[in-house]
Amino acid sequence: MATHAKNEPFRIAVNEQYSFDTLPEDATQLDAVSDGPGRFHILHEGRAFRAEVVQADYAARRYLLRVDGQPYTVQIADFYTRLVRQLGMATGAGHKTNTIKAPMPGLVLQVMVQPGQAVQKGDPLLILEAMKMENVIKAANEGTVKEVPAHSGQAVEKGATLVVLE
Repeated sequence: MATHAKNEPFRIAVNEQYSFDTLPEDATQLDAVSDGPGRFHILHEGRAFRAEVVQADYAARRYLLRVDGQPYTVQIADFYTRLVRQLGMATGAGHKTNTIKAPMPGLVLQVMVQPGQAVQKGDPLLILEAMKMENVIKAANEGTVKEVPAHSGQAVEKGATLVVLE
């Protein structure tokens, strides 16, 4: 099976609208030159493009690229990823719940998200004042806000649930 999978194409999905298959050796034929960390100059079919990797989630094989100023979300699935999905074994894998808890006792100054809102890794969720310092609590992963038990003006103890993502 490993020999067969080696010849299987990768499935590339762009902006969750378009998808195409490409073989691993096709990447070696790409005419791209590094133009700094995460930046590339690409020649394709006689046209020049500037590309930048804005965000990369290597574990999920999901990338946010900017090509000539336009943002593109790219998802890469190999043979095994597609096989797991086809067998229905990936059900629920993308729906893990993340509970963001207060790292210390404090006062919630501002809640910046609401249920149903999509957030990316690093997005600010709320501001917690602790020891006379304002601490911005950020999303550790991308997801959707499921609930926000914390509210502005609320005093919270260490470990109190502030925001729940799914």
